[in-house]
Amino acid sequence: TVVLKVAMSCGGCSGAVKRVLTKMEGVESFDIDMEQQKVTVKGNVKPEDVFQTVSKTGKKTAFWEAEATPVPEATPAADAVPAPEATPAADAAPAPEVTPANTVA
Repeated sequence: TVVLKVAMSCGGCSGAVKRVLTKMEGVESFDIDMEQQKVTVKGNVKPEDVFQTVSKTGKKTAFWEAEATPVPEATPAADAVPAPEATPAADAAPAPEVTPANTVA
């Protein structure tokens, strides 16, 4: 099963995708979800071949997982990790300054 995100704004767009998938060898079935811009293809097909075939319609095409899942998860995690590390470093820097001041007094 291959799942693609395909920019389709009208019935003509989905019709173009339907035409190329109907002609593609190895495709057993496919589902076109206009609302989610999602095309699911089932059969004995290589993901790269399906991607190339659908791309020939001129519609912006991407693998569903590659664009939808990892990107949103990676961004918050990257933002969350440095912030806690920066805070202890800032707290640690003033501490040595306080110690020499106490020693002098």
